Amino acid sequence: MQLSRRRLLQAFSTSPFWSAPALAAERVRLQLSERPVRQLPADYMGLGYETSSVAITHLLSAGNRVYVQLVRNLGRTGVIRIGGNVSDFSVYQAKGTPSFQPKATTVTAASLRALRSFLDATGWKLIWGLNLGFDQMDNAVTEARAVVEIMGPRLIALQIGNEPDLFARSGHRPEPYDYGAWLAEYRRYKAAIRAVLPNVPFAGPDAALNVDWVEQYARDEGKDAALLTAHHYISGQANPSVSIDLMLQQERKYQPALARLQTAAEQAHLPYRLCETASFSGGGRADVSDTFAAALWALDYLFVLASYGCAGVNMETGVNHLGWISKYTPIGDDQAGHYSAAPEYYGLLAFAQASGGELIGVSGDTGGINLTSYAVRRAGGETVLTVINKDANRGATAEISAPSRLTRAHAVRLSAASLAAKTGITLAGAAVDAGGHWHGHAPERITIAAGKAMLELPPGSAALLTLHAQ
Repeated sequence: MQLSRRRLLQAFSTSPFWSAPALAAERVRLQLSERPVRQLPADYMGLGYETSSVAITHLLSAGNRVYVQLVRNLGRTGVIRIGGNVSDFSVYQAKGTPSFQPKATTVTAASLRALRSFLDATGWKLIWGLNLGFDQMDNAVTEARAVVEIMGPRLIALQIGNEPDLFARSGHRPEPYDYGAWLAEYRRYKAAIRAVLPNVPFAGPDAALNVDWVEQYARDEGKDAALLTAHHYISGQANPSVSIDLMLQQERKYQPALARLQTAAEQAHLPYRLCETASFSGGGRADVSDTFAAALWALDYLFVLASYGCAGVNMETGVNHLGWISKYTPIGDDQAGHYSAAPEYYGLLAFAQASGGELIGVSGDTGGINLTSYAVRRAGGETVLTVINKDANRGATAEISAPSRLTRAHAVRLSAASLAAKTGITLAGAAVDAGGHWHGHAPERITIAAGKAMLELPPGSAALLTLHAQ
């Protein structure tokens, strides 16, 4: 039976591997360069948790084998950041009873020992946020001592207060509360902690919005800090314009802030880290932050931050400050002991496969579609090119060239039925299993013509190409 063009398109569109017909694909030309951008740090990948997560028994513990495996998939080294809004409502009681209520969290010595076992099992390190909101310095000193003693070499730094630039808004301090007021409190706490822990490292200022706080902190405390830290979200989840389209747009308004963070870090000779970030604050938006589109956004976002000199990124995970599992969490948690790879996780997993080397330049003509590309050169001489097509309607036919003639290329694909999909997401044709393991299928061979690689990339998908040249 002969099918009409309309029926053919309908048939193709029901397949999770459907790509736009050739006539609808945009011609894209990508040129790799030899220009080095920067080395990607080995511990670039990170996850962020509210302090209440530490008080949840068996969550961040070596005994939680599925969770450990999900984290280990993302890298042999990485950084866990404990803090968030809940940190400024938390207390430490060494022999107390753990409590994980958002505004009444209690962390115990047993909680910290479980977290240390989790860090040892994953190989990751820790940034720990202390409570400045209550202004109970004695408890903060006691907590700092316990964290340092239990975490040992796993601790990167302590932070004092979460998003202090919002303290007047959050009710922790009366108006006016500016950078100078916070710095005075920071130094008072730091002095008290250093009196008992002379060599403990600090990071800051953990600002939510004000890049100028980071710049001032770099000047004032740069010689006595381990790193600079800041937060970022695209917008609040209550914003009526929140949508998949908004999430996947190029975030031009934030680029100047990234450039300023990079400059501040370079001038202070310190790394800077986005130690709390996700799509939309307030837990994310349902049907946006928990879709396959979030995987493409996260994969692109991690590369964007790296290109601005960011030393690492902690993606917010799990229970938020409102007491429920965030829509943007990369690791799913049904709060009944079952953990899984959420949609965003696949973007982090793809980044873990595509990184591990030196970021180099890529230029080209994208034909007007929402497509981005990033290249990483590895020590063995191969290059991994990540191409992300965030366009919902237009596929791409990419012609890829390099300074040397390409001889071999193969690819793994990040795909789902649609940008709005919440299930059926795969990387290299495989999903993460119930045990937290991922075993990608054999890579796809990519055509080489006249020394150039030719890639067909469907709408709403990404590909990781491993390229060899002579």
